Amino acid sequence: IKNEVDLQVLHLLGPKTEADLEKKPKVRRRLGTGVGGGEVGTETRSLMEQLRGEALKFHKPGENYKTEGYVVTPNTMALLKHHLTVTGGQVRTRFPPEPNGILHIGHAKAINFNFGYAKANGGVCFLRYDDTNPEKEEEKYFTAIREMVEWLGYQPYAVTHASDYFDQLYTWALELIRRGQAYVCHQKVEEIKGHNPPPSPWRDRPVEESLLLFEDMRKGKFGEGEATLRMKLVMEDGKMDPVAYRVKFTPHHRTGDKWCIYPTYDYTHCLCDSIEHITHSLCTKEFQARRSSYFWLCNALDVYCPVQWEYGRLNLLYTVVSKRKIIQLVETGAVRDWDDPRLFTLTALRRRGFPPEAINNFCARVGVTVAQATMEPHLLEACWGGNGVPQGQHSPPPSPQALEVLVPNFPADESRGFHKVPFQSTVYIEETDFREEVDKGYKRLAPGQPVGLRHAGYVIAIQNVIKVRGSGGHVIELEVTCTKSDVAEKPKAFIHWVSEPLVCEVRLYERLFLHKNPEDPSEVPGGFLSDLNPDSLRVVRSALVDSSVLSARPFDKFQFERLGYFSVDPDSEEGKMVFNRTVTLKEDPGKA
Repeated sequence: IKNEVDLQVLHLLGPKTEADLEKKPKVRRRLGTGVGGGEVGTETRSLMEQLRGEALKFHKPGENYKTEGYVVTPNTMALLKHHLTVTGGQVRTRFPPEPNGILHIGHAKAINFNFGYAKANGGVCFLRYDDTNPEKEEEKYFTAIREMVEWLGYQPYAVTHASDYFDQLYTWALELIRRGQAYVCHQKVEEIKGHNPPPSPWRDRPVEESLLLFEDMRKGKFGEGEATLRMKLVMEDGKMDPVAYRVKFTPHHRTGDKWCIYPTYDYTHCLCDSIEHITHSLCTKEFQARRSSYFWLCNALDVYCPVQWEYGRLNLLYTVVSKRKIIQLVETGAVRDWDDPRLFTLTALRRRGFPPEAINNFCARVGVTVAQATMEPHLLEACWGGNGVPQGQHSPPPSPQALEVLVPNFPADESRGFHKVPFQSTVYIEETDFREEVDKGYKRLAPGQPVGLRHAGYVIAIQNVIKVRGSGGHVIELEVTCTKSDVAEKPKAFIHWVSEPLVCEVRLYERLFLHKNPEDPSEVPGGFLSDLNPDSLRVVRSALVDSSVLSARPFDKFQFERLGYFSVDPDSEEGKMVFNRTVTLKEDPGKA
């Protein structure tokens, strides 16, 4: 009921303006969060308000040392002074995705947090590709990632790559060895996996020997897996001596075959942050175990050390977001591609018709939390309103009701114009808007029970019911009389209709999986591929819509009256429009 009321209020009052997003609320309540709860509270603060100034209790630029756990060395204050000279005291963040897959709804929170925090505090945010794994990186991922960042409304201060700094990272690796803080190791990958691997027998090898061996690694004298460069430290989770470099004989998309050794995340991330003078390195909670290595490595090299802050991941039920598992879904034909509207990648959400405002508002409503948030999909759908304008917060106008309804482009605001719709002697109505026998409470068309045609100014009454012979009495046509509404008795209901319609294809989407946690063996013993919903896609190939949509372009959005919001699919071509259902209007949110 609440979902329907919210939608009706939106139609009546229309969306707010961008200025409304910045207004301070009269009442503030803490957002309900936590694993599995999936509740969105009545938080009214915009994302900018949540991220601005003192809201998060983050340190001010240059005051890194005031952060709990930050390691201060004799050089710290001098490094911070130089850092402020470079940045002018500006907040700097970064969004560092791996270019080996498409961004999903969880990344939307990371984008909003990193770019949003910088924007809210007058700072800048870098888009930095963590391109240290050449085996899995493809150009299409680089392009798609930036496209999605900009689609969500953010412009990077600069677009950088970890590979931009390969030369400097290698120089620093040599220095780390010289300082006795790294060594070349020959343990196999399987030997050092887990939390209690045996200590490396090469941990105390002489510095000069490690320098020579590391140079041999760079020259390709070791095979893959035969040698690694490891750092001498123990991490929070007990992991000992994380790998800094490994051998990979795979050409890099940007550096070609210049390198056959590549740095790891544990080595690269903090040093790239240091190079770019990042003030706040914001990452998800699982990286908390790497915080000690982050501080340790910067201090071991006597370079500027940013502060790492962690926040809770955003997860959705009834879906998977793992790159490997999405690839399996594509390869098995369960979905068409990364942008299949049943997925929760950002490209899929865009194709389904979700506008960026809805996704950003969803992230704002989830809030900036430390606890992991696992949400129901219908809570994302509840943030949709017309053009993706989030309920309760606004910017663009709602979608025109132009498809299977009539003339006002926006029934809630007739001042915004009208369009002409043919009204001929033959009109089409929803099959469910007619019954031969009237039940109690049924108010639509039936013998002896006229209805009005919305916006047409006419009331129709049944004269004859025509059925197909031999088909079990299936009704195919109704002969009716048509009376002007100003002289007819007021009908109990008005129905939508279309005349001289356009035949199109409509794709109706439901959840891709049957269970909330398709990856949980206790819930789905047969694995996530065994949990696919056979009814996740239903295609109506001969739907009839108002011909005024003929000029619509991919991703244009409309409301099909009483049915839901729909978006033009890129598969549309001349003579064949294709629409994706984004959200329903009347369905129970628990089933949405």
